[in-house]
Amino acid sequence: MAVTLNHRAYEHAKQLISEGRFVLDERDAWSEHRPSAEQENEFIRLHGFAEYGRWYLGINDEKPEQTKGHYEFPYGDFSDVHRCGVLAAESRAGQYQHHDIENAAAHLHGMLDAHKATPAPKRSRAASSPGRTARGARHPAR
Repeated sequence: MAVTLNHRAYEHAKQLISEGRFVLDERDAWSEHRPSAEQENEFIRLHGFAEYGRWYLGINDEKPEQTKGHYEFPYGDFSDVHRCGVLAAESRAGQYQHHDIENAAAHLHGMLDAHKATPAPKRSRAASSPGRTARGARHPAR
């Protein structure tokens, strides 16, 4: 089986992560978060195989292009990148010695973990509600 990196999907995943479209879930959550066969079929019906393929890091050139079997190593739910999907792809690619896919997934994993280590700054109430002070802020002396 000749499975190679789907560069288009890899670039798509990096773009989604840079846009903040990711879920920082745990490794074992993929069985619950991955799209079902029914969801995959509906996505293909609405968007076609070209768009479907952007959600899979691997391409199996031994399978016809217009089939689900042509695409391997999913990493998201057709909306967001899931950390658990990236971890599953990285692990499975390593098991089957698809080093280009494993390395791409490892890079995505690193991008996601960088976001995990530095949470987005929280908006203060003062910024979101003009005329109010943020909790804990001192009022000016009168």
